[in-house]
Parts: sequence; structure tokens; C-alpha cells
Amino acid sequence: MKVRFAPSPTGYLHIGGLRTALYNYLFAKNNNAKLLLRIEDTDRNRYVKNADQQIIKTLKSFGIEFDEGPFYQSQRLEIYQKYVKQLVKEDKAYYCFCSKERLDEMRSAQIAEKKIPKYDRHCLNLSEEEIKKKLDNKESYVVRLKLLDNQDVIFKDEVYGEVKINTNNMDDQVLLKSDGYPTYHLAVVVDDHEMDITHIIRGEEWLPSTPKHILLYQMFNWEIPKFIHLPLLLNPDKSKLSKRQGDVAAEDFLKKGYLPEAILNYIAFLGWNPKTTKEIYSIEELIRDFDIAKINKAGAIFNIEKLNWFNAEYVRNIVKEKGQRYEKLLEKSKKYFPKNLEKNKLENIFIVLSSRLNYLSELEESSKFIFELPDYDSQMLIFKKSDLDKTKAGLKLIYKQLENNTADWELENLDNLLKNIVNNSELNPGDVFWPLRVALSGLDKSPSPSEILWILEKNESLDRINIALNKLK
Repeated sequence: MKVRFAPSPTGYLHIGGLRTALYNYLFAKNNNAKLLLRIEDTDRNRYVKNADQQIIKTLKSFGIEFDEGPFYQSQRLEIYQKYVKQLVKEDKAYYCFCSKERLDEMRSAQIAEKKIPKYDRHCLNLSEEEIKKKLDNKESYVVRLKLLDNQDVIFKDEVYGEVKINTNNMDDQVLLKSDGYPTYHLAVVVDDHEMDITHIIRGEEWLPSTPKHILLYQMFNWEIPKFIHLPLLLNPDKSKLSKRQGDVAAEDFLKKGYLPEAILNYIAFLGWNPKTTKEIYSIEELIRDFDIAKINKAGAIFNIEKLNWFNAEYVRNIVKEKGQRYEKLLEKSKKYFPKNLEKNKLENIFIVLSSRLNYLSELEESSKFIFELPDYDSQMLIFKKSDLDKTKAGLKLIYKQLENNTADWELENLDNLLKNIVNNSELNPGDVFWPLRVALSGLDKSPSPSEILWILEKNESLDRINIALNKLK
């Protein structure tokens, strides 16, 4: 068995493209098959310089590795041209010299008459002498497939079942463009045959084109591979996932600090259902359980909140487990903090803030208060069920207890110290915990007071409580 992932270098790797690459990868590993990478760069108008290298780099970041390739279609032009000549020679394809203006006019008229827009075969009956003359005069041309009339094209898709279309509803598609480059339809069939691809796993958007590919396989008398078309990825409003709705580039998610393994885990479920309640899957578990029979037909909703949940779960589990993955995560988080931050301090901040993260880049914003106390209104210090006097009393008591504290400045000790202040005084928790949280962070939402004390350490904590008391004078 052999599968391939074949992106076009027209920009970033779309999250849907990443899912296609993942499914090919899982299928290959599950079936002990080979996985090949092919860069389909025949559309020169849409080609983006270095996009192929960026796509390859992004795939590598996700740990998706290939047994063969990358192969570039632009380096295989002679091969496609050879097969086109064969089809022309066998009267299965023909030269078309029609201008763009004529084609546009023809299609506009067909649409106005509510007909299926397709080529009217104006050039099909040119004589050999006419063709030779036009070729000798270097007239621009394309080569079109010559469809048989009223022929049913039937094939089975492993997800969508039997598909049937009549050639009367199809166009004499272009196989070779005027620039000498093949169209996608010719190149994909030739390459999949020459590269011994047995299973074609690709997006649902290619399902309508598959009959054209089937016809080419039949004309060349080649073995037809199995087709597995994947359901579309949709926005929550059921529209097709697109850049207009937010991030759709796989690399954008990595830049934000989503973990590759969390993204892969989430997108694996977009169109595939392992029929269990289990949600967190390692890549090894995905490989083990992956089965194309469990791919859904219905479009899959890409829900950013669900991706955030997956990522948060991964971060929390890694922090809990410690070990090598934790060290790597800590290293990744460094860029979101000031340079030359001591490892011990960085680790304390990360441990506290990581439990509240959707993705790593949120660390930059959520940690700002640690390095610079925001200016805040003194009224923020007073809890809604408290008053000025109780707030001042609470902060003074906390200041005194912390100043005299001789125990290790550890989270558990600090937590107990604050609880004891409440238990051994006439103050309520709101008179102690709320003003302390605001005094330390300058925010109305932040980690717990004991966690902030632990991060800031003794001197900085006392300074900030003192600032708060001065605000209340």
C-alpha cells in the first residue's frame, strides 16, 4: 500500500490540509504502508515563492514524516507531455486553439441560456492539415480530453459510496495548458500511477473531479486506486472554513503557542469517530485506532473553543507529569517572558499561569502584572461586602504576618498563613483574600493571593501591600 500528501505551494498549509496529511500519515502507519510527499506546483499563476519550504517545515513541526519525496511536478513536465502526445495519437485528446475571448463569450451565452457551461468542441473537427498549419505558425493552444458521448462514469468512494455521472454532463477538460504545464487533472493521474499510489486520501472538494480522473485511468488502461474523500471543515455557522473567519493556517496556531500534539489530536476528530468516549489520544493511539471505515460523510465543525480545551488539557497534563516534555514546554514558554529571567522564577510563574492558559502566547499578557504592577483605583481594593476599615485592617494584618514569617516561602505555607489570618481574627475571607489579590496584581481577575505571593517573593510582595495601604490613606 502507498499513499501521498500533495499540497500546492500557493500559500500556507491550511488546517484542512494538515488534517489530510495527518489522515494519510495515520493510514500509512496503521497499514505499514509508504507515505510520499509531492508538491503540486503546476499552477504558476498562483505559485508563492518558498511556500513549498514553509509547508515542509510546518509538516515537520507536527512530526509528520515521509518515506519518499518531496517530488515536484514542475520537474516532470516531459513525462506529462509524453502522455498527452499518446492520448492525441490515440484520438483520446485533441488540440484546441480557441482564444480566451471566444471561450468567455461562449460560456456567457451558455449560462444565459441556462445550459451547463462546457466547451463546444469547436476545435474537435479540425483537419490534420489545419492543426499542422496552426502548430507551425506557433499559435497558442491547449490539449483537451475527448470525452465519449453519453457514457456513465461509475466509481466507489470509500466514504461517500457509489458515485455516478454521465459524460454528457462533463466538459472536455484541458489536460495541457498553453504554457506547457499540465492541469491538475492530468498531472495527478499520471503521478499517482507512476508513483504506485494505491489509496488517494484527499478533501471532499476533489470528489466532483474524480470522474475526470477515472476516465483518464481507463484511457491509459491503468489500475484505478481506491478513493477516500474527507468531509469539509466548516465554521460554526456551517460555511466553509476560510481565512475571513480567523486563523486557518496551521503555522499560525503554532506561533500562538498551541502544542502540535494537541492540534493533531483535535483535528483527528474532525471527520473521524473512533466510537469511544475517550478524547485525549497520543499519536501512537491514533495510529493504532485509525480506520477509514470510521470517517464521516458530514462536514466537521472547526470549533476554536474545543481546540483550546484540548490544548489546555495537554499543557496541564505535561505540567503534572514533569519530565522531558515539561522541560521542552518550559523552554518554549521563555520567549513570552523578559529575557534573563531566572529559571526558578520562570518555572514558578509558568506553573501558576499554565493552569489558566488556552495557548502559550497568552503567557505574555497574563504575566505582565508580575513584572510591573498596573496602576489601579483604590476602590478596587474594597470587596463588595466589606468596607474601608476592614480592608485596611486585613492588609495591615497580612503585612505584619508576612513580615514576621520565618517559614519557607512556599505555596502551601503561604496558603496556610492566609487561612490562619481569617480563622484567628474577626475578619471575613473577603476582607483578606480580595484586597490582597488586588494589592499584589492590580487586577480584579488573577491567580490566587498565595500563588502571587509565591511568585513575587517576600520583598516585592511587602512593597505592593505597602503601596495598597498608602492608596487607602
